Amino acid sequence: MTPMTEVEGRRLALSNLEKVLYPATGFTKGELLHYYATAAEVLLPHLRDRPLSFLRYPDGPDGQRFFVKNVPPGTPEWVVTAEVPRSEGPARQVLVQDLPSLMWAANQVAEFHTPQWRAGAPGEADRLVLDLDPGAPATVVECCEVALWLRERLAADGLAAYAKTSGSKGLHLLAALAPVPSERATEYAKRLAVEAEKAMPELVVHRMTRALRPGKVFVDWSQNAAKKTTAAPYTLRARQEPMVSAPVTWEEVAGCREPEALALRAGDLVPRLREHGDLMAPLLGAERAGVLP
Repeated sequence: MTPMTEVEGRRLALSNLEKVLYPATGFTKGELLHYYATAAEVLLPHLRDRPLSFLRYPDGPDGQRFFVKNVPPGTPEWVVTAEVPRSEGPARQVLVQDLPSLMWAANQVAEFHTPQWRAGAPGEADRLVLDLDPGAPATVVECCEVALWLRERLAADGLAAYAKTSGSKGLHLLAALAPVPSERATEYAKRLAVEAEKAMPELVVHRMTRALRPGKVFVDWSQNAAKKTTAAPYTLRARQEPMVSAPVTWEEVAGCREPEALALRAGDLVPRLREHGDLMAPLLGAERAGVLP
């Protein structure tokens, strides 16, 4: 029988708690749910009001993985949803607004991905994102070098950048924006990527062509498009270990000398929150929003 629990007055069925999702470490679904309950205070503000896309991996990283954007069958009636525009016509997606809906979503076993806009203003970007993706033999070490250059370049335009690990090989840089059409944010991000390639041609590539990427850092500017999404801060990733897309300090970025230096796992969260709090909290306040030039 599926165990039931109550979260802030909502009854939830939480299933297969002993199931091992990350065989390399024995990390179970119960531990995954515990992680999200622990992360809720810092995670929820970054999810709130943003239509959620799920990259589901119910049998672990070696099993089937698939994206879910529409409201899944069986979604409780108390989970908030929002109508979002699509090229094929409007659809509905989940909004994770509170702890009960977060725990329901976590029970789906999924990475959480969000767009750079909120449900109340589709296609109006209030964040800029640059995804730094290393092509082997480049690693996160090279990503950090590029990130430091981009931080200074963004600062020159009045934008404060915040860094997080991708939870995989690279880094994500985010900046709060006074809302602009997603097309404009995309154009600006592409311009920065082109500038970075001109400044560091031996290290950076801005084009998506995979043949150009070995040994370089691909500065992916395309995730600013209205239809694209990015892994949310604090989401677990479908990797061999329970890696987290975790905020990092600029001191950590500047001091990165080896690929494992910024490999952060679920167990690292609590001590990091005690030390730093939410390093991406400034993204949530309008007072930190920059104006695109």
